[in-house]
Amino acid sequence: MCTEMNLQTLFQDFNPSKFVVHTCLSIFTALLALKLDNTIDWSYWSVFAPIWIWKFLVVLGATIGTYVWWQYPHFRLEGEAYIHYKAMLISLAIHLILLMFELLVCDQLTTYRHFWILIFIPLIFISIVSIAICIWCVKHDRSYELELFCAVNILQFIFLALKLDTIITWSWEVVFVPLWILMCLSLVGVLYSIMFAGILLRSPEANIQQRRTSFNSAMAYTFTVVPILVFLVLLTNKLDDSPENRFTYIVVVSPLFVTYATLIIMSFSSKGGWFGIRKDFCQFLLSVFPLLQEYANIAYNNNVNRGSVPNEPPVNQEPYRDEEKKVHRKQKNQKKNEALKPVVPVTSIDMPD
Repeated sequence: MCTEMNLQTLFQDFNPSKFVVHTCLSIFTALLALKLDNTIDWSYWSVFAPIWIWKFLVVLGATIGTYVWWQYPHFRLEGEAYIHYKAMLISLAIHLILLMFELLVCDQLTTYRHFWILIFIPLIFISIVSIAICIWCVKHDRSYELELFCAVNILQFIFLALKLDTIITWSWEVVFVPLWILMCLSLVGVLYSIMFAGILLRSPEANIQQRRTSFNSAMAYTFTVVPILVFLVLLTNKLDDSPENRFTYIVVVSPLFVTYATLIIMSFSSKGGWFGIRKDFCQFLLSVFPLLQEYANIAYNNNVNRGSVPNEPPVNQEPYRDEEKKVHRKQKNQKKNEALKPVVPVTSIDMPD
């Protein structure tokens, strides 16, 4: 069995935006749990620092993307440039409204001077608008994870606001009914993906790539949904002061770290643009830092058959110095050919008049 790995194949489908978002959310979740457990005495403005970093990068990326758009008008004539630009502006608007909600939540946790129903108004507005945005994204084949999450949870946001303002006195198990329904549908999707992967693994007509893709999708879906369900059960018992649940908040949120780790790993297999970059992120990074090209072209091959003839290098690796090597090899061959030419003496014959 032979396994091969190099940096270029690892980062060729890297999505930096998803990587940053999931990393910031994991750090924020840990800090918030430690704050609720009184393990750290930071202010909520400091606890929300990963969220501020996330939103700062969104605004910075949209600003650079807009500058590139207006500075180079010929880029607008390429393919779906207008659709990409509109998608970036829509995403920026959603994140700015979400930032307003996060600022109000942070201020409320610090001062308790607002009603929660007023704080959730930006989030409810996003949920309503996200329905139309999801339809537009489906029509133009765009990603819409955040918009879909907000759209399907509009009723949950309303229940949370009413519960926190004590307008309703339901138990948290009842308040989370919309989430329970969503998790049941997600579990059905998990079972379907596992069954489909099992069928492909036993099917002789499926190739290796199809089997590997279906298996990876089923595993990723499972390690994303199941930990969220476990977290929701622990959180419900914690908020309802169940005598069976004496866990701290850091233990309650621990299943979420499995989900975050899965999402971070998945960010290496989903392409996406960032900061107005018009090429693959790996290629852009290597063009900015040429010294990394040497490491990007190194492949690690673990072949158990030591005595066999080594495999030829993969043909679709896009070496970054092919042209330079070809020119150098051609010049070297020319010099070698000139050196091997026989030396012929020059004779001069005088012809008679």
